[in-house]
Amino acid sequence: MEARKKGGGYRRLLLAAALICSGAKAGEWSGYVAADYSYFPQSALNAQQFEHGRLSFSAEPEFYHSWENDDSLTFVSFFRWDEQDPQRSHIDIRELLWMRARDDWELLVGIGKVFWGVTESQHLVDIINQTDFVENVDGEDKLGQPMINATFLREWGTVDLFVLPGFRERTFAGKGGRFRPNPEIDDHSAYQSAAKDKHVDYALRWSQTFDDWDVGVSHFYGTSREPRIIPTLAPAGLVLTPFYDIINQTAVDVQATLDEWLWKVEVIHRSGQGETFNALTAGFEYTFVGVMESSADFGLIAEYLYDDRGASASTAFEDDIFIGGRLAINDAASSELLFGVIADLHESTRFYSVEASRRLGDEWVLSLEARFISSVEKRDPLASFRHDDVIQLELAHHF
Repeated sequence: MEARKKGGGYRRLLLAAALICSGAKAGEWSGYVAADYSYFPQSALNAQQFEHGRLSFSAEPEFYHSWENDDSLTFVSFFRWDEQDPQRSHIDIRELLWMRARDDWELLVGIGKVFWGVTESQHLVDIINQTDFVENVDGEDKLGQPMINATFLREWGTVDLFVLPGFRERTFAGKGGRFRPNPEIDDHSAYQSAAKDKHVDYALRWSQTFDDWDVGVSHFYGTSREPRIIPTLAPAGLVLTPFYDIINQTAVDVQATLDEWLWKVEVIHRSGQGETFNALTAGFEYTFVGVMESSADFGLIAEYLYDDRGASASTAFEDDIFIGGRLAINDAASSELLFGVIADLHESTRFYSVEASRRLGDEWVLSLEARFISSVEKRDPLASFRHDDVIQLELAHHF
């Protein structure tokens, strides 16, 4: 029922976009289509989950048009078909934004994506968009968010004001999918607000650059993008119900660029979601330029992840350290490699991640992703994923 309601809103926005474009000159299309195969070397934890491999196709076409008065329209859609998990097959409007920009202000109306954050291992302050969790467990894929965003550019800083009508529920893998909790996530969600997914959220952010320092301070009031997962007894048995609280979150993010050093910190203070808590991610990236007299650069990354709720935190990374590296070959094929491990400082849990990509000619990109989880304690939030090690190879055609 919720999907039908949201689809109606999208259709109205698409119709509005079509009417806007009807009197405009031809715009520009770009984007990609991709095919990927994921291999799971371990047997599934639950007999209902699929075994070993899955084939999937995706596409993300983008349309952009600008007018002579500098108004512009951006439309980005996303399609995914998954061989094994119907819940992972989905369509989303990532962006459908009209923008009017002047010298000292901007106004964006429609569906958009906004990214806040500076650290590598996780993005605590990034809260405007809902996570598209069926796309990737790293949390970096986001669903489009209906919004009105006004930006004011001043000498003392940039101020962004957001009105966010409508809420997007987090996507989760289906009963037969991988990377799902055990028992499964219920199709029905619960809300603290009587308005449910019609609650209007608000956010503001001030940001400024002081020489080598980039500073951002933000506040969000509204429905938490991160649900609490509550065990519920349903007619079919025990399930997990996502519960969306009304929260206040104040955040600070700082990045300092000092020669080869990049220092980063994200801090949040959140209330309304159980006990009030604070969380932090902080660290650095040091870049070795021209490794071994080559054109390649290598960045050494180290970050500390902390949540003062301790063992009761909903995240697996409440007192952990991330160590990783970023290799940029700087060749004609734009070859890159990012790898790292998040290690719990009190338990033996380790979460390994590898991402690599390389262009093949002008239009093709070959990408590799791998995630491995080892030595997981039974009470760790990652325990349900302990059999979900995965290696994924993707070939994408960009146009």
